[in-house]
Amino acid sequence: MIEKIVILGAGNLATQLSLALYEKGLEIVQIYSRTMESASELACKVNAEASNSLQNIKANADLYILAVSDKAMQPVLERISFPMAKLVHTAGSIPVDVFKNYTDTYGVFYPLQTFSKTRKVDFSNIPICIEANKDEFANDLFELGSKISSNLHAISSDQRKQLHLAAVFTCNFANHMYSIGQELLAEKNVDFNLLQPLIKETAEKLTELDPKSAQTGPAVRFDEEIMNSHEKALKDSPDFQKLYRFVSESIYKMHSSKN
Repeated sequence: MIEKIVILGAGNLATQLSLALYEKGLEIVQIYSRTMESASELACKVNAEASNSLQNIKANADLYILAVSDKAMQPVLERISFPMAKLVHTAGSIPVDVFKNYTDTYGVFYPLQTFSKTRKVDFSNIPICIEANKDEFANDLFELGSKISSNLHAISSDQRKQLHLAAVFTCNFANHMYSIGQELLAEKNVDFNLLQPLIKETAEKLTELDPKSAQTGPAVRFDEEIMNSHEKALKDSPDFQKLYRFVSESIYKMHSSKN
């Protein structure tokens, strides 16, 4: 049974995961962060002890969740001094065996979602991807995951890496396009909120259509007149112009190729 949890990290994912687990009755015994300010801010929300010292991490928790940045993972592991601890990380692109030299029982507990500290999310249908080096521990992680989500999946490190890559395209890159759209509208003093219904419909129709079938716009039919007009409008923004041309060509190639 996993009941007492230490969270290492106090960023976006760590914050939302800590809150979700706490609200379902799990005991968050300690929050670690590099700064006491960040650790204390989150610890107050989940009635936990705060720490900014890895030497002072409690040694009697049922599970230690490393929700730190990818580059911080190794330095944190090298300073955790109790080899019998059950460890998981929440990263999309780090393999499960990153733990193999540090403990005997380890895994991955990866919620596939975009998180912000200040925006509360409903975990009930967030996909949680689980992997473990032992079947018994995998069962424990599935039981833990079921307390906050009904959308649980056994995903290997190789699959998760590809899933994370796909998520970068569909979330991070898509959001960057929204940022560009916002800048372009601001140049002409147009409210970005005019695009909100379009953004919502683009996402919602993917519940009924696959992305390729849902694609619309001048690039699909390679309408050169419109695309040339758009490129000319971007003459003062060469990076956006280059991106527009590259993405348009990519869309056309995908849709002109045989299925």
